[in-house]
Amino acid sequence: MPSQQPLDQASSPIGRTDPEYVLTLSCPDVPGIVYAVSSFLVQHHCSIVTSQQFGDREAGLFFMRVRFSCAEAKQSELTLSDDFARMSGTFQMTWHLRSAEAKQRVLLMVSKFGHCLNDLLFRY
Repeated sequence: MPSQQPLDQASSPIGRTDPEYVLTLSCPDVPGIVYAVSSFLVQHHCSIVTSQQFGDREAGLFFMRVRFSCAEAKQSELTLSDDFARMSGTFQMTWHLRSAEAKQRVLLMVSKFGHCLNDLLFRY
């Protein structure tokens, strides 16, 4: 019977702090976009943390936001960007890749003072 050895922190998914990125994209809505993006991430040793997508049938456009982590240190933001740029041309994608750690500028607009703003802030 093989003995079980405890996992060290580097090989355990718990406690690992792999770099995370956010990819947002839009393109004409055709079959295979989600497959192409997820395949790209698998080929680059990345794991999807969250994914949202939306197809606008009236405009014929597809929108996607994917947050993912990379277990391989060699997968820098620049490497991922260069490689994704080559793949994105197939789907005529407009896309943006950023570190999940990067602060986003936000504009918050409400229709009335007080309760609307308070409600949004409390929900956050």
